[in-house]
Amino acid sequence: MAGHSKWANIQHRKGRQDAVRAKMFSKFSKEITVAAKMGDPDPDKNPRLRLAVREAKSQSMPKDNIERAIKKAIGGDAENYDEIRYEGYGPGGVAIIVEALTDNRNRTASTVRSTFTKNGGNLGETGSVGFMFDRKGQILYPADAGDADTIMDAAIEAGAEDAESSEDGHIILCDGGDLNEVSTALEAALGEPESAKLIWKPQNTNPVDLDQGRTLFKLIAALEDDDDIQSVTANFEMSDEVMEALSSE
Repeated sequence: MAGHSKWANIQHRKGRQDAVRAKMFSKFSKEITVAAKMGDPDPDKNPRLRLAVREAKSQSMPKDNIERAIKKAIGGDAENYDEIRYEGYGPGGVAIIVEALTDNRNRTASTVRSTFTKNGGNLGETGSVGFMFDRKGQILYPADAGDADTIMDAAIEAGAEDAESSEDGHIILCDGGDLNEVSTALEAALGEPESAKLIWKPQNTNPVDLDQGRTLFKLIAALEDDDDIQSVTANFEMSDEVMEALSSE
């Protein structure tokens, strides 16, 4: 999404892979446990859990880890987590949405505020930047799932709003509230997707230069490194030259 997916690719290449995967699996486990605790522990009867499990599988999370997270919720020994959204601005006036699952609101709020401040950002009030984003469902398919016309036809039939195709794959967008229904219909038509999850889609993007981008990446990395943070979304856009320069550092 608007540069953020490029940031993820850079992070993936430059990060310590084992540590990155372990932290990612930990965040998936937390979401799966919360989803199972809040609803039916059967993914077929719990849309949120079904999507959480699908996303975990798409990132090669072991089946045992997924089952352990569900059993933790069923057993009643899972921690109680609050879902919190933080909003603020990063370097260059980039709007940022941070989503967290935490068992200690004060700790997480303090950490997020400090991280923004130390990295050229400013944490705002809830709603301060949320109006700049739309809540959407995003479903990803590999390029070999079909040609652009086939994907578009399937997306329209499934009730999606839009589909974009490139040599890298297919991105299908729908209303956030329709994600489970649309992804289920697409799975019947095209097979299991690579990913199906809720995202914040920026209505407009904010261009940043090399210095701003360097500081912004440090801010995003620091936020994503926190165990309480589930996702970070920013509305930045970078030129290929800036992105290449950052990836080579």
